[in-house]
Amino acid sequence: MPQQSRYQDKDFEALMNKVILTLEQEDADRDLSLMVLGNVITHIMNTQVPAANRKQFAEQFTNILKKSINE
Repeated sequence: MPQQSRYQDKDFEALMNKVILTLEQEDADRDLSLMVLGNVITHIMNTQVPAANRKQFAEQFTNILKKSINE
């Protein structure tokens, strides 16, 4: 998702590569990978985003996701 970030590219890339490597090591297919990642996103939203902001946060997240796959 190309977007301005407060995180350094190397930090982002390192964590993303660890997640991808874990999915590959577990032989997770597309559906399982997306289910796991979706549940991780839900967990993050439920634990780190105030309830009153979750709907807006989810809408912003999905809009960014849609833009990233259309590029």
